[in-house]
Amino acid sequence: MKTGGDVFPRAAEIAQRVRRGEWRAAEVLQDTLHHIQANDGEINAFTRITAARALREAEAVDRKVACGEDPGPLAGVPFAVKNLFDLQGEITLAGSKINRGDAPAAADATAVRRLTAAGAILVGALNMGEYAYDFTGENIHYGASRNPHDLSRMTGGSSGGSGAAVAGGMVPIALGSDTNGSIRVPSSLCGIFGLKPTYGRLSRAGTFPFCPSLDHIGPLARDVTDIALAYDAMQGADAADPVCTDRPSEPVSGQLADDIAGLNIAIAGGYFAQQMTPAAAQALARVAAALNVTDHVDIPGTAQARAAAYLMTNAESSNLHLDRLRHRAADYDPDVRDRMLAGMLLPASWNIQAQRFRHWYRAEVLKIFARYDLLLAPATPMSAPVIGQRYMALDGEQMMVRPHLGLYTQPFSFIGLPVVVVPVISAGAMPIGVQIIAAPWQEAHALKVARQLELQGFTSPIPPI
Repeated sequence: MKTGGDVFPRAAEIAQRVRRGEWRAAEVLQDTLHHIQANDGEINAFTRITAARALREAEAVDRKVACGEDPGPLAGVPFAVKNLFDLQGEITLAGSKINRGDAPAAADATAVRRLTAAGAILVGALNMGEYAYDFTGENIHYGASRNPHDLSRMTGGSSGGSGAAVAGGMVPIALGSDTNGSIRVPSSLCGIFGLKPTYGRLSRAGTFPFCPSLDHIGPLARDVTDIALAYDAMQGADAADPVCTDRPSEPVSGQLADDIAGLNIAIAGGYFAQQMTPAAAQALARVAAALNVTDHVDIPGTAQARAAAYLMTNAESSNLHLDRLRHRAADYDPDVRDRMLAGMLLPASWNIQAQRFRHWYRAEVLKIFARYDLLLAPATPMSAPVIGQRYMALDGEQMMVRPHLGLYTQPFSFIGLPVVVVPVISAGAMPIGVQIIAAPWQEAHALKVARQLELQGFTSPIPPI
């Protein structure tokens, strides 16, 4: 059933073959579980395998196929989710030690429920940075997720297990969350595709919050078509999430082959041209050349936007964790705890001003989107650092790794723009990603361009772990 040796097939191929009766979902599942068992001991992507549930779901798909019923567009496709998504009967860890004592979730998160309704098979929960406050993929309670391209290196975070599970071929699709870059940083460092949709596009109901003003969810995959299939399955209004849009669903799977010649694209300059390593600069240049993009635009106020995003993150997360910080402070990762404690000291007026600045910055960026359909920017300033590395050299300055891996991602999640990360793979080098940023609700534009880049060779192969 596998294709290409140890390479696990893409979601679109699995669904197609299961729907035609060529493969059984239960057989796909067993192959998946064997692959996880063989590889996750080194990678440490999973914190929970839901094998019994997965078998029930796979057998239900096979029964539908046998009876001539429609098993769904993701029939038999294994997927896993960052462990801040509620899974019925499982404890939602959110990467923490403290949550271990919580009651199991009474129901699945909306996104999980919609994927399973589309025929996908949930195989487990994935490692993450504690309470999503992380860019590295390191967790002091559950261990670091390891980059399948080099097990000594970081996956990026906080959706580190999601990036590692997909990059290592253990699942074709994983879900992550992105507040300041937590889908896009792992996508970049692990060499895979990742989508952070428009703020409010996908329901966050049933996910453990980090900073509700900035939280997004989205899929990670090795294939743009798989990203689109998962994204389409999760769309739709949800009364359980007050910020989830009531806009009609806008499926993108059928648009990936559309011509992109009419799209105007520019490279984000200024702030986004600073502090990157040669690897990041070369990756951006390769993507720009492949798309024949030469225009550069500066986005005013971007450094301040990142600062405002940090302020909002600190203020909101510390407020959400106030009771835990009072009673269980010693059970936090000290780095996470100290940033939340600092957030408790921020004056409320500063957070109000950050929200006001957010409106101004969004308006400035939308002026640029009146001229251009898409922007290109680096996803991370460097490829994956070594696990435990504290500092990195950017423009000759020593900067801390943990906060600064997201220096190019935060400004776009600050104003809720949709972004796709495209992997750039060079022989003998670690992968690194480039962001394709679209105007609000224009995920289709970014995905179409990502698909065209994929056809030109910007792909995410499984490394030889």
